[in-house]
Amino acid sequence: MKAMILAAGRGERLRPLTDNMPKPMVPVLGKPLIVYHIEKLAALGIVDIVINHAWLGHKLVEALGDGSAFGVRIRYSAEESALETGGGIKRALPLLCEGKAMNPFWSLMVMCLSMPYRQSRSLLPIRSPICG
Repeated sequence: MKAMILAAGRGERLRPLTDNMPKPMVPVLGKPLIVYHIEKLAALGIVDIVINHAWLGHKLVEALGDGSAFGVRIRYSAEESALETGGGIKRALPLLCEGKAMNPFWSLMVMCLSMPYRQSRSLLPIRSPICG
């Protein structure tokens, strides 16, 4: 099972915090927001993660690296400018769909990790007819 964390947004509503850092790196209780997502995925046994990035994305890559510090494997889908949700997922499909055709994957936004796992499981994973 793979997961994609959508992290390419500019974070306009968080300005000026996001003027110099990508939105997912904004600290919450001393830890970058995206780290909560990565840790939750690892706890659920999902260790193959794709993260898309645009605004200051190099800072995400520098901070998170290959994911080994969190016990996961992170790969990145770089976007010159944010492609929005559908465009970001489409661009990342080669990373999400490698291996067998019709591989299911999770697509995560903040809402998905704030609900109990059994509720989110009924919504996801999604099978992408585009894979394969």
